[in-house]
Amino acid sequence: MENKLVEKVTDIKSMTLDELKAYMTEIGEKPFRAKQIYEWIHVHLVTSYDEMTNVSKALREKLKECAPLTTLVQEDLQISRIDGTRKYLFCLPDGNMVESVLMRYEHGNSVCISSQVGCRMGCRFCASTLDGLVRGLTPAEMLDQVYRIQSDIGERVSNVVVMGTGEPMDNYDHLIRFITLLTDANGLNISQRNLTVSTCGIVPRIYDLAKENLQITLAVSLHASSQETRMKLMPIAKSYDIHEVLDAVSDYIDTTKRRVTFEYSLVGGVNDTDEDAKKLAGLLDGLLCHVNLIPVNPIKERDYVQSNHERVVAFQKKLEKFGINVTIRRELGRDIDGACGQLRRRHMRG
Repeated sequence: MENKLVEKVTDIKSMTLDELKAYMTEIGEKPFRAKQIYEWIHVHLVTSYDEMTNVSKALREKLKECAPLTTLVQEDLQISRIDGTRKYLFCLPDGNMVESVLMRYEHGNSVCISSQVGCRMGCRFCASTLDGLVRGLTPAEMLDQVYRIQSDIGERVSNVVVMGTGEPMDNYDHLIRFITLLTDANGLNISQRNLTVSTCGIVPRIYDLAKENLQITLAVSLHASSQETRMKLMPIAKSYDIHEVLDAVSDYIDTTKRRVTFEYSLVGGVNDTDEDAKKLAGLLDGLLCHVNLIPVNPIKERDYVQSNHERVVAFQKKLEKFGINVTIRRELGRDIDGACGQLRRRHMRG
C-alpha cells in the first residue's frame, strides 16, 4: 500500500488543512503532522521540506518522493525607477513562465498574480492572449506567486489582485481553492475584502461566484458601452451579450451586497468618445458599482493607441456628470514591461 502511495505524486500545497490531515493518516503518519507542515508552507513560506526542522527526516524524505513541494523560481525581475513597482517572471515546475507584479501603495503592498499560462479569451488589446492558452495554474502555483514576492521583499502582502495573465473564471475550481487557502486563518490570512478577482465576463461563472458566499471584490472587464464595440474588442462578447453580463453582475450585487468594479480600457478613437461615456452611464445606472478607467497599454502586435490624457479626463467628467463613481487607474511601472504578458513574450522569444 505504502509503495503505491509513494508512486503517486500529490500536491499538498493545494490542500486544505483538513485534507492534509487526512493525507497524513493515509500515508501512515500522525494527523498532527499536518498542522506543522501546513504552517511551514503557508505561514513561514518555506521552499523545501529540509527547512521543516520539527518534522522528522524520514517523513521529509517520504514527502519529497510522493508530494514534491510546488515552488516557483524567479527567472527575471524588473524594477521601475519611477515608482518602485516590481515585475516578476516566475518559472513553474514544468518550465512554463508566468508574470506577477508588486505595487506599493500607502494602504500596503498589493500583488497582481496570473491564473493561467497564456489566455484563450483573445481580447484585442492584451499581450497575454497573443499565444493562446497553455494551461491553468494550480492553486499552489497561484499561491506561490504571492509567497515568493512576500519572501523576496521581506514585507507583508496585504492585497491580492487576480488580474494578471489568464481568465480566472476559466480556471474556476482552482481559483476558488486558491481563495480558500490564501484567506485561511491558519495560513497567510489575507482578508477576503482585500482580494479582487477580474473576469472578462464568463456569465455562468459570475452566477456561480455569487453563490460562494465570499467577501471578495469582483472586477468585470467591460471595455465598451455597446455590444457592437465590445465584439470588436473582446471575442467573449460573441458568447455573452453585454446585457447578459450586466444581468449576471446585477445578480452578483443582489446576492453578495458587494460593490462591483467595472474595468474600462480606453482605446483612442474606439471607445473613448463623449457618446460612449453617456451610453456607459446608461448601462450602469442603478448598479452598486465603480468604474476604473485604464489608458490602454499599447502593444506592438496591435494597432490600438492609448487615449490622450485630456480625453481620459473628459470621459471621467462625463461619467461623473451622470452620477457614476469613477476613477482613473494610476499607471505604475510605465518604464518596465507594463502590459500583461509582455515580459513573458520577450523571454519566450529569447
